Amino acid sequence: MPILHEPGPTLPLITPPVNGGPILAVESLSFHYPDGRQALHDISLTIHAGEKVALVGPNGAGKSTLLLHLNGLLQGNGRIHVGQLTLEKSTLPAIRAKVGLVFQNPDDQLFSPTVREDVAFGPLHMGLKAEEIETAVAHALAQVGMAAYADRISYHLSVGEKKRIAVATVLAMQPDLLVLDEPSAGLDPRARRNLIDLLRDLPQTMIVATHDLLLVRDLLPRMVIMDNGRIVADGRTGELLTDAVFLEKHGLELPCPTV
Repeated sequence: MPILHEPGPTLPLITPPVNGGPILAVESLSFHYPDGRQALHDISLTIHAGEKVALVGPNGAGKSTLLLHLNGLLQGNGRIHVGQLTLEKSTLPAIRAKVGLVFQNPDDQLFSPTVREDVAFGPLHMGLKAEEIETAVAHALAQVGMAAYADRISYHLSVGEKKRIAVATVLAMQPDLLVLDEPSAGLDPRARRNLIDLLRDLPQTMIVATHDLLLVRDLLPRMVIMDNGRIVADGRTGELLTDAVFLEKHGLELPCPTV
């Protein structure tokens, strides 16, 4: 279904790709913070299995607020479906296993004495057996190229290494949907490129909130633009990135062309 929330002569009507069945459906979601500020206004969004989707917009657009609703960390007015499940109190454990959220600051996600224990935390609380947990940990660390770090102390790792481990803590639960908030923030160019390569190779459906439009261009074929708590455009990244006027209007800057 074509989605275009702010029609105009410079912004083409775009139909997002459909690679599989709906894995996430957000319906008419609105949210007020306790101080009365409305952070989300009637958000509706559908993501299909296999898609890699960018969520972009200026600071205060509502990107992180939306992400925190996807596994019930915040609860607004509206409905959220993950696969065949509707997000509600009784389905929270199952949905949190299906929707893996990676925070912007990896120190918010890493708190155990060793990397192994950090990555084992999720599977342990899913009730897996010891051998299943060990298998899940080994596989997740291998996926992010950090198998040799299992017995290291997370606190002593670089920011790039911590971000990989944070991704592994989520992958260990084998989520259907991987949700990342500003994954490239604070990374040097090499670590950033390594992260892009890592995310490209992961099989999970993915939604990535970011200001990094170069990452979006290189990794995420579909782009959803938010501003002032609303979705203002949703379509193919390659087409939306050509509209400098529209991007600037919504607090975004066109990435410099690759030399």
